Amino acid sequence: MADDTRDSNQNNPAPASTEQPGSVDSTQPAKKFPKGVVLGKDGKPCRSCTSFASWAAQTNASLKSKKQLTPPSDCPPDVETLGRSSWTVLHSIAAAYPETPSTSQQSDLLGFVHLFAKLYPCWTCAEDFQTYIARTRPQVGSRSEFGLWLCDAHNDVNKKLGKPVFDCSLWEQRWRTGWKDGHCD
Repeated sequence: MADDTRDSNQNNPAPASTEQPGSVDSTQPAKKFPKGVVLGKDGKPCRSCTSFASWAAQTNASLKSKKQLTPPSDCPPDVETLGRSSWTVLHSIAAAYPETPSTSQQSDLLGFVHLFAKLYPCWTCAEDFQTYIARTRPQVGSRSEFGLWLCDAHNDVNKKLGKPVFDCSLWEQRWRTGWKDGHCD
């Protein structure tokens, strides 16, 4: 579930021709997309996997003014908006999760995390999250276990994207109780 913007020209085949579904017309030159545009499995640009700036460049929109770096609020979310919103939901679930969950609650959360990773709209992000889950099993035995596991998962994505790593010892202040300095009160 990374805010991943892989170079689609290396990871995906050229769009299929209109001749037969799934066949690639080798007589048609592969369409070039700007750096950062990720193609969906159908060979078309994936809005959920591509940043708004790359998407706008792909659709020949002018971004001479850097004022609008996010899609308008009434447009489909780009990969950054989707990622921020998803992390907010996941960390909020961790904050509300019981410190001593029942077996049923643990099973529900584990199932949710696995389904979330399968259904996530950005397919490259979904595959990355599924790989992370396979490598590092979600810890659902308590609120603190899950919160720390999720923070580590988020930091894994941050590292891939060259973003700062969050101090996981502070996850409850950030997502549950508010900062000790009181600025969230």
